[in-house]
Amino acid sequence: MSRLLLVLSAAFIAWPAHGHDKAAAKPVRVMSYNIRNDMPGDGNNRWDNRRDAVLFAIRTYDPDLLGMQKVLAAQGDDLQKGLPGYGFAGNGRDDGKRGGEFNPVMFKKDRFELLASGQYWLSPTPEKPGSKGWDSGQVRIMMWAKLKQKDTGASFLFVNTHWDPKGKNSRVESAKLMRKIIEEKREGLPVIITGDFNSFEDSQEHKLLTTGDGKGLKLADAYRTIHPKRLPDEATQNGFKGTKKGSRVDMVFFSPEWKALGATIDYTQKDGRYPSDHYPVTAELEWLASKK
Repeated sequence: MSRLLLVLSAAFIAWPAHGHDKAAAKPVRVMSYNIRNDMPGDGNNRWDNRRDAVLFAIRTYDPDLLGMQKVLAAQGDDLQKGLPGYGFAGNGRDDGKRGGEFNPVMFKKDRFELLASGQYWLSPTPEKPGSKGWDSGQVRIMMWAKLKQKDTGASFLFVNTHWDPKGKNSRVESAKLMRKIIEEKREGLPVIITGDFNSFEDSQEHKLLTTGDGKGLKLADAYRTIHPKRLPDEATQNGFKGTKKGSRVDMVFFSPEWKALGATIDYTQKDGRYPSDHYPVTAELEWLASKK
């Protein structure tokens, strides 16, 4: 009898372990980073002089998910070489290949499996490579990736974008278009969005992206969730000078299936150098759905 009880007891202890592993899924560390493209006029701040500082900032935070903006093809090659543990998805905005800036997403290969990915142009013809929308000064895109967590087997949608700084109508229409595409692509899955939105949190476009018409998907701003009081020194653009006065344009948004555990504006430097003219912004998210 004692032997039988021992066997049953061992089975009872072992049985819930798989469910516990799923419930104990690690939080996801997210970074959004405008790394600035390789501008010949940047002099001492050209890419060759700050590539290692960008890689240092990324490695220091060690994100599980990384959405970047203003990445040229050669910079993307450098990032993949310098961050071999990450998968990479993204294409140039000019031709859907290697032409123009990328808005790539990177993800830790030991944590996530890439199920599908794609790119849309923020324009009235979102599937047409190189199409420019409304009053935008430049071609603008959104990148999406459907990822599966290897520890839980559950999937989510990760989106990264860069809105136009000049075209107000472009940003408003980009918010509307992104909501439409995300609703179609997510198929009920949780969502994370990173980006340089070139607009502040009280803007019309911000509200359109996060709440739309008040129906459907609702998105929360990770930084404001963790830091409810708006302060005058929250700038994420720094001009390579360490500026902090101002408001955020770089943000991480998440759907209600996630809970924000932390969020920061990352001021990491290397050898006294700011890696980019933007600070990376970060968030740590817990997937509540994995506890069900």
